[in-house]
Amino acid sequence: MPSFAEQSLSPSFLLSANAQHTSNLTTRKLKLFGSPHNASTEQVQIVLHEKNIPYEFVNLDNMSDIETRDLIRQPFSAPVIEDDGFVLCESRAICRYLATKYADQGTKLIPDAYNMKLGALFEQAVFTEVFAFAPYASKAVYEKVTKRSKGLDPDEAVFAGSIAALSSKLEGYENILSKQNYLAGDELTLADLYHVPYGVKLTNAGTDIMTRGGPNITRWWTEISSRPSWVAVRDGEPVQTHP
Repeated sequence: MPSFAEQSLSPSFLLSANAQHTSNLTTRKLKLFGSPHNASTEQVQIVLHEKNIPYEFVNLDNMSDIETRDLIRQPFSAPVIEDDGFVLCESRAICRYLATKYADQGTKLIPDAYNMKLGALFEQAVFTEVFAFAPYASKAVYEKVTKRSKGLDPDEAVFAGSIAALSSKLEGYENILSKQNYLAGDELTLADLYHVPYGVKLTNAGTDIMTRGGPNITRWWTEISSRPSWVAVRDGEPVQTHP
């Protein structure tokens, strides 16, 4: 019996027989399984655009619950990619994989492996987003954006508490960005781009938290949220490949 590690690298461990058959009948273009306007899916789409990687989007919202469960057999959440037979779940893992495999293509989004100090600062910045930004931003967005899309009333107290907690965390961002251009140094990385989907949704929720924390965070946010990659994802444009 194959080991868990071997199973994890096998498309059959994640994809149903029908999904594998469909994949084999199509071209080898990378496939992204996700939900439109989902922040995690958008994180991956931004990176696909930054790296000029053409992809086929498979809308999970058009699949039944049974089909979705059959597609994703591990206890991980969407999005999922299939890249020439390799299947991977979880948005940040996917983004790291794409940035590593296509390191010499498009925008460089991770430090060189040999540069230990830059690599450590990059990891620090990634964990900053994971623990100091995403939990509070996602909670606030759920209250004011997700609930409303489902016809539910937001809990104003939960929203206000999430924004207050996030505001406190962003004070640290302002301090970091007063000394360097981006969260991991003077070069754009995945750690910066991870913030864009939820940051935009916070604006949609009616808060100006991403631009009121100080001149440096405002500068940083204005730049990363205006990148062509995000504009393309927002507008549903395909990847424009370059020779």
